[in-house]
Amino acid sequence: MWEAAPQAASAQKEQDWISHPGEIAMIGHDGPGFAFDNEGPVHRVYLEPFALSDRLVTNGEWDAFIADGGYRNPALWLSDGWAWVNGNGINLEGISAPLYWHEGDHFTHCGWQPRDPDAPVSHISYYEADAFATWAGCRLPTEFEWEAIGQLHDPADGNQLDSAAPPLPRGGEGLFGDCWQFTRSAYLPYPRFAPAAGAVGEYNGKFMSGQFVLKGASCATARGHSRASYRNFFYPHQRWQFTGLRLAKDI
Repeated sequence: MWEAAPQAASAQKEQDWISHPGEIAMIGHDGPGFAFDNEGPVHRVYLEPFALSDRLVTNGEWDAFIADGGYRNPALWLSDGWAWVNGNGINLEGISAPLYWHEGDHFTHCGWQPRDPDAPVSHISYYEADAFATWAGCRLPTEFEWEAIGQLHDPADGNQLDSAAPPLPRGGEGLFGDCWQFTRSAYLPYPRFAPAAGAVGEYNGKFMSGQFVLKGASCATARGHSRASYRNFFYPHQRWQFTGLRLAKDI
């Protein structure tokens, strides 16, 4: 546990949107440097016009979701998500907030700390991310939409793990860092994918079932480890990592 108090989050500006006109996009790793086998082969994906939020959803916005009855409104939730939120809590009341939240505090690498409303929300499940997006009148991006825009950003930017400061989402510009961002894409093999030979082939291909892709690196990701093509993946109920969301919409 870090002894120093975490740094204050950056004040969040009004949400803006990064528009994309739609196109045939080249997706996947295709170039020098290391990549996992699940990041290829490179292939074409057709994108309809869309827009991606220029920042992550914040704790303050999540508080508004809770205050509006977001965890108690079945119309916002996927069927499996509604079963999860009502049957897998730590008490009979079910799940009613992100992991590690308690009243106005949350548990961090520095212990219990006041929750900053400007900091990106983290430790949420895919179910929660999808419900919030529905509540906000938006949706989650596909992994291909995220990657098409991510290819234009520096993956070394943003709040990532490279100092003695405790890992904690603080917000800011850029697509990378702070939180791994849920997409609505199932974690499946790309066209012509084949697991790598030998023991390394056990790592990715065997897990392509029932999970969702996340993009963007987190405050606990070593800087230089991520890239636009990187495919993190979690089961939809898992929220132990620094997982957050960035909204998308059709245009």
